[in-house]
Amino acid sequence: MATEHVSLARPDGRVVVERCLVAARPLRRMRGLLGRRDLPAGEGILLTPAASIHTFFMRFPIDAVFLDREHVVVDIARDVRPWRAVGRRRAHAVLELPAGESARRGLRPGEELVRA
Repeated sequence: MATEHVSLARPDGRVVVERCLVAARPLRRMRGLLGRRDLPAGEGILLTPAASIHTFFMRFPIDAVFLDREHVVVDIARDVRPWRAVGRRRAHAVLELPAGESARRGLRPGEELVRA
């Protein structure tokens, strides 16, 4: 099974995440970021389908960007610390980014993301 990485950007081409692991299979989604010591700037993981995530057993905080079926940002949970769970109605996928990265990239609800 090959690992798929993509870049995600706004429709105008402004990159949101340079290297994003796509976790579309159950085992990949279940593993997520567990076991990692950090998530470097410019990297992320896209869990699909997913309407919620947890940070149990994780070692660092993350930003969780909730996307609908068309990859429009529904909401953003910023700085989700370890041992938390978050979810959003209408979400079909979750983009996990390093804590603070969604603010640095200026992400807001209503924005569309596309594969670059």
